[in-house]
Parts: sequence; structure tokens; C-alpha cells
Amino acid sequence: MTLGLRVGVIVSAALLASCVSSEVATEESIELPTTVAASAPSTTTTTAAPTTAPPLTRPRWLGLRALATNPDGSYKPVDTPPQLLNRSFATEDSLPPPPSETYVWTISPFEGEPLKRSTYKPDCPVGPESLSYLTMSFWGFDGLHHTGEMVVDSEWAESIVSVFAQLHEARFPIEEMRLVTPADLTGISSGDTNNTTAYVCRAVTGGRRWSDHALGTAIDINPFHNPYQRGEIILPGLAKAFMDREELTPGMIGRDGLVVNAFADIGWSWGGDWKTVTDYQHFSLSGN
Repeated sequence: MTLGLRVGVIVSAALLASCVSSEVATEESIELPTTVAASAPSTTTTTAAPTTAPPLTRPRWLGLRALATNPDGSYKPVDTPPQLLNRSFATEDSLPPPPSETYVWTISPFEGEPLKRSTYKPDCPVGPESLSYLTMSFWGFDGLHHTGEMVVDSEWAESIVSVFAQLHEARFPIEEMRLVTPADLTGISSGDTNNTTAYVCRAVTGGRRWSDHALGTAIDINPFHNPYQRGEIILPGLAKAFMDREELTPGMIGRDGLVVNAFADIGWSWGGDWKTVTDYQHFSLSGN
């Protein structure tokens, strides 16, 4: 399959209301799916991006301290450090930020520099020709506009763009959105990562079969705010406090909220509904 670059711009409802002209720039070669929302549901009011409070200072040790392990290699349960209890750090840009508050996106072939720094290798279950490289605008916890990147199954690229258009419209905050690299997989496990991502060529957590991430049909969103739990194991390892879902803070995903409903509209399932494990960050096509 040969894919050309596709570029789109979606102007938010709030921005349109302040403009003299109501004309909206649209994507040039394809029509966006109808799942793109014009406005955000009221259920997202507790998870919107901060607009007045300054972002917290990022601890210097973030990502640099390895978690202690048990003799079997599993990670010891650890309480969330005080500095991470109200996690709302400024985003460190890896791509140039968007020029305005419009939602800007691109869909292009997965090749060149993005492919080289990704986790892809020849024995991965799907090849680059089946995947697409996306860039999408998102709001950070700093209340600023940023550009993220993601690789997904090409057949789902337009649908994923439409999902993140809804999150952008609601100003749902995301700390980071970048490609996972081989160094991320082989480096120390600091237990404090918070990268929103899709494609990672790896096995399922705690298993041997290929993860849906290796197929480009799974996405994790703000994993620190939305941890994975199986028994005493919590991932990321320092996110224990965020297993408490009584009160949702910005960046957390709630049942029947905006994020879950946006993915449900395209037929993807939420790991927060699983029975044997809980994976609040995880959305997938297969339900695995």
C-alpha cells in the first residue's frame, strides 16, 4: 500500500465563535470520519487541561531512578512520591508546536527517520507498509498547544485522528506523545513514564504473544494517570495513587467519559473494563 501525505486542520467551536468568518479549512484528499465532535460532552469538565494554574516543576530525578525489584525480577510495590501526586508537568516539545489553537494533523507513510528511531525490526508481526505515521495537535497540562506523533495501523489512521480531535476540542490534557524507541525498552524502569503512544513492537505485558501495540491497533493514554494493575503489580511502578478512581483529576480517564466514548464510537475497547487485570490507559481494537 502506498500512502501520500495527508494534512488536515480542524478549528474548534470556541475559536469559530470568535471569528468573523465561519469558513473552516478541511483535509485536502479525504473526508474526516463523522466521529469528530463539534463540542465536548459535559462529562469532561473534571479532566480538562489547566488554563490558569502554572505547571508543576518537573523533578530532576524523573526517569533516572531505577525501581527496586524482588528476587523474581518483579517490581516491589511503592507508594507514589509526593512530587507526583498532583502530576501536571509542562510538556517538553520534541516537535515544533502548532502555529495556532486549531487542531492540525497529518497522516503519512511510516518510513525514513520515524521508522529508524522506532522499535520496528524485521521479525515484528506487521511491516511498515501496513502502518501510518501521524502527527496531531494536543493540549498539555501547561495549558499550551503541542504537536505529538504516533504510529498506527493504516486502516485506522483516520479514525484515530478523529478521536484525538475530540480530545483536543475538550482540552483533555496529555503530558507527552512521542514514538517509543529501542532505548525506552532496554533502559532502566523508573516507574514514572507518562508517554501517550500506540505502536511498540513488543510482547504483551507478562506474556509471550505479540501485543496489539505491535500491530498498531492499541493506544495507551497518560499511563501514569491511568495505570495498569494485575494483583500487586502496578505499571508504571510509581503510579499507585492513581489506582484510586474516586475523584478524577485532569488527565485521568473515567468510565462513560469523553475518552472512553470517543474510542467506543470507532469500535475500540477500554482496558478499564477488563476483569482479570485493570488497564485504565489502554484502548484496543481487539479488546486485548
